[in-house]
Amino acid sequence: MKAIVNGKLYTISHGVINKGTVLVDQGRIVAIGKEIPVPPEAEVIDAAGKVVTPGLIDAHSHIGLFGEPSVPANNDGNEITDPVTPQLRGIDSLNPDDPSFPMVLAAGVTTVFTGPGSGNLIGGTGLAIKMVGRTADEMAIPGTEAMKMALGENPKRLYGERKLMPYTRMGNAAVLREALVKAQNYMRKSQEAEKDKDKPERDLKMEMLGRVLRREMKARIHAHRADDIMTAIRIAEEFNLDFVIEHATEGYRIADLLAQKGVPCVVGPLLMSQSKMELTKVTLENPGLLAKAGVKVAIQCDTTSGTRWLGLHAGLAVREGMDEVLALEAITRIAAEIIGVDDQLGTLEPGKQADIVIFTEHPFNTMSLCEIVLINGEIVYQRDSGKSCCC
Repeated sequence: MKAIVNGKLYTISHGVINKGTVLVDQGRIVAIGKEIPVPPEAEVIDAAGKVVTPGLIDAHSHIGLFGEPSVPANNDGNEITDPVTPQLRGIDSLNPDDPSFPMVLAAGVTTVFTGPGSGNLIGGTGLAIKMVGRTADEMAIPGTEAMKMALGENPKRLYGERKLMPYTRMGNAAVLREALVKAQNYMRKSQEAEKDKDKPERDLKMEMLGRVLRREMKARIHAHRADDIMTAIRIAEEFNLDFVIEHATEGYRIADLLAQKGVPCVVGPLLMSQSKMELTKVTLENPGLLAKAGVKVAIQCDTTSGTRWLGLHAGLAVREGMDEVLALEAITRIAAEIIGVDDQLGTLEPGKQADIVIFTEHPFNTMSLCEIVLINGEIVYQRDSGKSCCC
């Protein structure tokens, strides 16, 4: 048993508790509050003058797939040989020895959703992982798989340059719809077959898209421009998909529509430049404007080792108008909801997994340092020692 005492507890679910105590046992939070008795056998961690939060969560990352150092040998995030690759699994590229993991862990980020990039219209499944583990399977959080899809410049540029479809935004939408219709037909033929011999030959592409069509997994749809966001919504509604918009760079331009339709958005990275045409209207005000309109917003870094700046990205959103409470929720509770782990992570409350971080100051503060990180109730990083334990 461990007891974190005297800290300023940002519970997320029940406000802020000054000089509070968190009791942890067998990997879970068992009690939290101001007048919590500390059992004599507990290992005491004094957080006096410190800030205690749930482990930070990045809901959109490519850590462990776009490996570091960033050289071709480590680039395993985009299988740009076919625009439709739903059969790919991010876990099969995930490298637990990537040097970015200890960097991100040391910043207080304990969970991320990572997976394929946006080179293909359908890129394969990503998944939520913890920042510790010797193997990809140890890091993976079961049941969090979601299908990466992408609209806009990336797929049309990568395939259009080869004079292959998709060459235009019309092509993007057509290829995506065609793949989903093929999956519908595959599902129908499988269901209608009276005997096993009549069933269509097993097709991994169609099987995985069938899971999306049955709403067994979310579609995570990359879209920057407002028109691409609306195309994503149009197609998602046509096929009744459970979906999330990734980046939503021009989401603020249609914030009322996103709120009306209840479309969650994973926004960012907030520090991206105008590196391509679809990013020319990027603004740091975006997450705040979306949240004010009533959109469920998570904040992402969309990177590998750069994920360690997640708290600072959220702080920038506050500087540009986002409510501070919502910004912290955007990298804890709401991020957990979007990636499907909110029953276990994202808040400090009894019953949740004990993924807890102790900061010297609020994580939005550029001067704040992460001092201690617990995952599943075990100390996996301690700044005083200068070492992290990722095994």
